[in-house]
Amino acid sequence: MEKENYQLHFEKGISYQNYFLNMESELNSGVETKYTKYIHLNIQRSKRLDKTFHLDRLPIVLKSEIKWLVITEHWCGDSSQILPVINKIVLASAGKIDLRIVYRDENIDLMSAHLTDGSKSIPKLIQLNKDFKLINDWGPRPEEAQKLVKELKSNVETAKTYSDLVQKWYNDDKQKAIVNELLRLLVEIPI
Repeated sequence: MEKENYQLHFEKGISYQNYFLNMESELNSGVETKYTKYIHLNIQRSKRLDKTFHLDRLPIVLKSEIKWLVITEHWCGDSSQILPVINKIVLASAGKIDLRIVYRDENIDLMSAHLTDGSKSIPKLIQLNKDFKLINDWGPRPEEAQKLVKELKSNVETAKTYSDLVQKWYNDDKQKAIVNELLRLLVEIPI
């Protein structure tokens, strides 16, 4: 994907706060969809993490400004665990990381350029330099959780209930894997 396309997607992206407001608006719209119960759960999870997860400063020094463009949807359970952590890292960066969020189903070309094993798995964090050149991407979840999902989905006994077990993994991990992998992403930025 060309850097101009990344710039266009980034510029039409929304802030974490607006993403959360949009999610609450969708839930409160009165329109029931197959995703309504997931959106309700995700709002609760995100609010809990916004209150309980703390990262006052980054344990590394960023030498240059970067941009994080995240592809997601309101119904995504992984996003409810990951986006609050991303936001806290952005806040702790003291202005060195600029975050924007776009919706997967409205940005098919962007999603298609960042597939995971051929699927449109979200959330997907795209790391860009200040000139919108692609540095790296990450997602849809920490490596350990990704292995767990593959294992659970491949077993007929756990395939239909895997999301509950993955959420339990997130709760037990207390965001450590997310933080470690995102900090590693920041450390690997070429100078």
